[in-house]
Amino acid sequence: MRASVFQAAGAPLAVIDTPDPGVLAGDLLIKVAYSGVCGTDLHLTQSGIDSPLGPGAILGHEFAGEVIEAGREAATRWHVGERVTVMPYRACPACGALCKDGLDIICPSVAYLGIALPGGNAQYVAVGAAQALRLPEPVDLMAGAMVEPLAVGLHAVRKAGQLLGARVLVIGAGPVGQAVAIFARVAGAAGVVVSEPRAPARRRAEAMGATATLDPRAGDVGEAFADLAGGAPEVVFECVGTPGMIAESIRLAPLFGRVIVVGACMELDHFRPMLALTKELTLTFVLGHTRGDFQFVIDALAQGRIDPAPLVTEVAGFERFPQAFEDLRSGADSCKLLLKPN
Repeated sequence: MRASVFQAAGAPLAVIDTPDPGVLAGDLLIKVAYSGVCGTDLHLTQSGIDSPLGPGAILGHEFAGEVIEAGREAATRWHVGERVTVMPYRACPACGALCKDGLDIICPSVAYLGIALPGGNAQYVAVGAAQALRLPEPVDLMAGAMVEPLAVGLHAVRKAGQLLGARVLVIGAGPVGQAVAIFARVAGAAGVVVSEPRAPARRRAEAMGATATLDPRAGDVGEAFADLAGGAPEVVFECVGTPGMIAESIRLAPLFGRVIVVGACMELDHFRPMLALTKELTLTFVLGHTRGDFQFVIDALAQGRIDPAPLVTEVAGFERFPQAFEDLRSGADSCKLLLKPN
């Protein structure tokens, strides 16, 4: 099969021929229809970091496709031709197919697809059947590849607690920031303001349901937010993942406010705990999603309650993909890049 593989931090991805995946008894072999690029993928491959990826690693943890083979045990529940999306990990050996402790993706012994195990940036990928979810007929495979990032945003909103009637600030309008804004509105937030320097991303956020957007380069974000929303942000979602953003979120939050850290920062960061202490802030870090988050998103897509299509700014084949991946690092107009490997 053909696959896009990691070479070294700071080096472009390479497209190579590699053996097809082996299929264990509890596995499904998926013919990948679309595989999305996450901000984490960009962080893991950027120059100057100690990447956990080894040469030849196949990235891609946001994907959907069709079952073309089911292992002996998986064949009791799955059939060739079924369309699926996948929670991008394999449960730890101690728990077997399902996590007994309910930890799922945050289990210390979990193995992530696209990092420790081959991911979806290939023609085929083997996955544990326990982590696969069926896509109902109204949900196409492109939308299926968007379930994972949407589930991350939903999970962050759920971890934030009660949002009904709240004033919400979302910092960053990448795919996860957009998902947070979508589900904050679904959760009943009175106002969802997205702070983002890129004009195209602000326009997308408004089209996806944000009540307002602001450019952080135009002036103080706190003052601009108060003008737009009628007061300080009661809940701040940090969806950028670069040093300094947690400190900025703490600065913007009011007394007894909530800061939800969603951005995956791979570098050392610092902030003043005393400022958070004097405000008695709640600071919450979130990672990933649960199976319930995945199913909620799939149901919302099937019911037509959300449409992720405007977030997809490019679909590329293998020939274009390595350059498109690099372009995504600085693309002012980019949001979600999908690889179409077949």
